[in-house]
This record gives sequence, C-alpha cells and structure tokens, in this order.
Amino acid sequence: MPTIVWVLRCAWRMGKTLSMSARREITKKHATEYGRAGKKAKGVMLDQVVATTGWSRANARRALTAAKARKGPARAVTRTPRRPTYGYDTVTLLIQVWNLAGQPSGKYLAATMGIWVPKLEQHGELDMKRLSDHTRTQLLTVSGATIDRILKPTRDGGKLVGLSGTKPGLLLRNSIQVRKAGDEHEQAPGFVEADLVHCGATLKGEFVHTLTVTDVSTGWTENMALKNGAHRWVIEAMTVIEARLPFPLVGLDTDNGGEFINHALINWAGERDLFFTRSRPYKSNDCAR
Repeated sequence: MPTIVWVLRCAWRMGKTLSMSARREITKKHATEYGRAGKKAKGVMLDQVVATTGWSRANARRALTAAKARKGPARAVTRTPRRPTYGYDTVTLLIQVWNLAGQPSGKYLAATMGIWVPKLEQHGELDMKRLSDHTRTQLLTVSGATIDRILKPTRDGGKLVGLSGTKPGLLLRNSIQVRKAGDEHEQAPGFVEADLVHCGATLKGEFVHTLTVTDVSTGWTENMALKNGAHRWVIEAMTVIEARLPFPLVGLDTDNGGEFINHALINWAGERDLFFTRSRPYKSNDCAR
C-alpha cells in the first residue's frame, strides 16, 4: 500500500511540473486513439493521462474529447453487421401472434406468450410451415423490449391518420358564449358537454356517428349512434338522452361543428331554457371529456 501511495504522489508531482503546452501535446497525441478505442481501452488511456498530467479523470476526459474535436472526426471503422437473432420466419409468426392477441404491448405479449402460442398452434391459427422447434423457442423466450423493437415498423405502418368531420358553423358562432380552459365548471349536475365522434380511416360516404354526452360534475355519460351528422338526428338523440339523464338538463357545451352550431339546436336549447356555450376552435383542452 505505501508503494502505491508513493507512485501516485510521484505522478502528481510530475504533473504539477508540466507546462500547459506539454499537457496539450500529451492529450493531442492520445486524442485520435481515444476516439477509436473501446470502453476498457479508454479507461487505460485516461489512467495514463491522469498519471502524466496530474489532472483529475473528469478533466482528462474533457481534454481528450476537446483535442479529438480539434483534430476532426476519426476515420470511420468498417464493422461487419451482426447477424439478426430473429429470422424472417420468427418475425412473421410474432406479427401473427400479436395481431391475434389484440395487438398488446410487447411487455404484456411476452408475459402471455406461453398461453397464446400453444392455443393458436392447437387451433391452426399460425403459419405451420414457419413454426418449428427453433421459431417456437424464440417466440417463447423473446423479451418485451425486443418485441416492441421488432414490431415498431408494423405498428407505425398500421396507424390511422387522424380525421375530423367537424365543419365550423360560422353564421351563429359569434352569438354563442365561449367557454374555455380555466373557467370554473358547475359543481351541480346538469351541465353537459356533447361531441360527435367518428372512428374510421375515411370520411367518404355515409357512416355511423356516435353522440357522446358527458355531465361535467358527475361524469355521467350517455352515448347514441346517429345515421350521420345532420342536425335532425342530433336533436332527436339529444331528446332521448335528456330523458335518460337522472337529473334535469341545465346547460350544454359543444365544439364549433355545424352539427351543433345551427338554428335548430339553438332553438331546441332555447325551448328548454338551457345555458348554451361552445369551446374555442382548435383548443381541445377546453373540453372536460
């Protein structure tokens, strides 16, 4: 132990006697090799620079990195690509299992793979030409993180582009009070928010909409399917939902779509003496849903 202390003291004293220009030359000499070296080799170089210059490891690391930047990027090292662990057959089977399991997360799929693979194999739902002892073993041992990495291109390719069928009702919009994020919501039941939802990959032609009405205070929610977004169907559904609510309807808040901002619905609300408000365009945080 005394010998080690003596060596460190000698190295520190030698570093103290070196000029700054000499230290720069030392770091410049090691900079290129330091940029190409692996983790262990870099550690050895740092030890040498620290022993020679008397710097701390953090300071020596900063000096080597700066010297490497001054000398320019290191020459690219050609590396042989590593052979993929999971082949085409395993990836194909993994995608099949993922789809049949309901497209869960990689972590959940890895935990339930031992249930899915035997059952799907038993009922002939998998590509039996690709299912071998090797691919079966890989499916049963693959980790959740690896599943997510392998399935990322498949997930990204299957994402639906967000579509909106909301068309602003320009004529009446300015006559309806705006309700925005930060406004105090009613504490008593009866003030509801309404939205017309369509989940699909296209807005062409006729398709079913869902009218969702949520009470701000209690969270009570009613849903009704509509033939389309015409205001006659909206009023008809709102009348049915009003009768379903376990409390009197007091107020109605909607977005700026023409299915809500129209004379027919405003008259319907006026007949019931409802407090009618709307959110700001392109401000989804105005809604309590």
